[in-house]
Amino acid sequence: METIIQTIASELGRSEAHVAAVVRLLDEGNTIPFIARYRKELHGSMDDTTLRALEDRLAYLRSLEERRAQVRGSIEEQGLLTEELSAAIANAKTLSEVEDLYRPYRPKRRTRATAAKEKGLEPLADAILAPGAADLRALARGFVDAEKGVASAEDALAGASDIIAERISDDAALRKTLRALYHRKGFVRSSAAGEADSVYRLYYDFVQPVPRIQGHQVLALNRGEKEGFLKVGAAADRALALSAVYAAFASGGGEAGAFLRAACEDAYDRLLGPSLERELRSDLTDAASEGAIRMFALNLRPLLMQPPVKGRVTMGLDPGYAHGCKVAVVDPTGKVLDTAVVYLTQGDKRRRQAIDTLRALAERHKVECIAIGNGTASRETEQATVELIAEAGGGISYMIVNEAGASVYSASKLAAAEFPDYDVNLRSAISIARRLQDPLAELVKIDPRAIGVGQYQHDMPQKRLGETLDHVVEDCVNAVGVDVNTASVPLLERVSGLNAATARNIVAYREESGAFTSRAQLRKVPKLGPKAFEQCAGFLRVPESETVLDNTGVHPESYAAAKKLLTLLGYDDAALRQGSLPDVGARLEAYGAQKAAETCGVGVPTLLDIARELQKPGRDPRDELPPPILRTDVLEIKDLKPGMTLSGTVRNVVDFGVFVDIGVHQDGLVHISQVSTRYIRHPSEVVAVGDVVKLVVLEVDEKKKRIALSMKQAAK
Repeated sequence: METIIQTIASELGRSEAHVAAVVRLLDEGNTIPFIARYRKELHGSMDDTTLRALEDRLAYLRSLEERRAQVRGSIEEQGLLTEELSAAIANAKTLSEVEDLYRPYRPKRRTRATAAKEKGLEPLADAILAPGAADLRALARGFVDAEKGVASAEDALAGASDIIAERISDDAALRKTLRALYHRKGFVRSSAAGEADSVYRLYYDFVQPVPRIQGHQVLALNRGEKEGFLKVGAAADRALALSAVYAAFASGGGEAGAFLRAACEDAYDRLLGPSLERELRSDLTDAASEGAIRMFALNLRPLLMQPPVKGRVTMGLDPGYAHGCKVAVVDPTGKVLDTAVVYLTQGDKRRRQAIDTLRALAERHKVECIAIGNGTASRETEQATVELIAEAGGGISYMIVNEAGASVYSASKLAAAEFPDYDVNLRSAISIARRLQDPLAELVKIDPRAIGVGQYQHDMPQKRLGETLDHVVEDCVNAVGVDVNTASVPLLERVSGLNAATARNIVAYREESGAFTSRAQLRKVPKLGPKAFEQCAGFLRVPESETVLDNTGVHPESYAAAKKLLTLLGYDDAALRQGSLPDVGARLEAYGAQKAAETCGVGVPTLLDIARELQKPGRDPRDELPPPILRTDVLEIKDLKPGMTLSGTVRNVVDFGVFVDIGVHQDGLVHISQVSTRYIRHPSEVVAVGDVVKLVVLEVDEKKKRIALSMKQAAK
């Protein structure tokens, strides 16, 4: 039988040695970011996404193995385990196949078949199923027993039919055949549950073959059914399904054949059909949920990895009507310099006062950027900001910032501890300003499910969604690296090898003893043991250290190799302390990477990573991405005309298209048919959240606030 290692290696197209190494590393307690970055030689340079897939598959296959053992043990306890059945269980590839095999032996609640067995009718069912059975009525008369509740031959045959129907329903091979039929040729149908109109009107008369149904359609149908607007069902062609059942249990003719065909129809209509429908809908929902979770994760990664707007004094504006617009000014490090509340929507006089106040704040603190939340009253706030910029004579730009989750954060215990002296609403303005300065550092404080870059996130398994998104956050934080002397507890928690307790201990140590001056000093942090240090050290940066390598992604275990590489390439310690070494790559190529790796005692992948870090110590990978669009003027939806060409920032990628911010406060939609000049199965093949794209306006419905855009036409 194929081992778990062999199965995963085959599925991922990786060598068994590499897969076995990853499994061993995981079992030893190593984290995915650490394995991905610092154990490349052992796993063949798999990326974090592949490693996560391997980890998930490993967990499933181990769960499958455990369930096989439980089922085998349960059947053996009943004295019914045969060599054939044991082999079938061992060869089952999925949990559903194992459960199918266990189905006839699983303790059941009382059924019609159970009652018939209690009346002693199982031998009659066996006789009818035996080849050559004839004169069923004569057979049945031998089982008439008034005391057992079998008053006539008809009663006996009815009971036997119930037993046969349950056997048909429990047959593992038949269920596997029908399951495949449902997935291959089944269909999903929905209709209106009442006369009321709703957002689900597209599904009031809906039929879609299972192979063609989209994940977002499945989730929409489920939600519409849950809310009482839709009736939803799934099935396969009854005649086609029954032909498979007949072939397995009623291939003969005569009276017995007719009797068995009737039992087959009863089994299908009463037991198999409803069960397979539930299974199919569950499978479709699971697949749709997994697809939506993958899409959420795919969108979240570029959102977290948005290039920061560094080194600028920033004003954060949290728009509002009745309670005014909350204002916070922060310095380039995110420290709060000033706060205010202004009223931009309560008459011309108050609006004028508000703009004057904002201008005074901007002049006093030399504000360079303004971050505007995209919630209620954002449009009015944006217009006032444009006036402010004009009156200030330029030098200030602004950006609309997605404020999803800001209110959740501002009311949290974390925000209260971070800003005890500020009102809840002002905390939100601070968060908005910081989101522009460093999106990753600020967004890690918020439950990733609240960031809002998916679809139907409330309809999918929350535990699975949460785990997946947490992994994305963890991977992003470790890809960027964390300044140990400025990072917040929530940011440190996401570092490989650290948890809430050790993150708090790092901050407490920092506050008590002053800034860290070396990575080695981390060993003095309470409860941060050798294993935790191994896992986290390479991802924590110490800019204040005299050792330049402490501010790079080079792991302390490779410092000796890094110093040896510098010597090989003709550098001295002073050269590295002076800053970047842009010609490291050229010198290494001339020397030979393989030769250098052997001399330094590391693998080629590790050596190349060290060289990249030496080229630009302390580099932020986000700086290499296109910068965000900062604006100085406002565009309104009424200004848009079909044929107009413009640029926009991708805000969300979903199954049916792409939502793009084009600066008019209302995101436009690029339908999947307008995303690319080539055929694509999903928009994510072409574009990601945060991308700046060129667009052509196709259609504008100002009344419904709908904007249809095309990337395809802009590319022509």
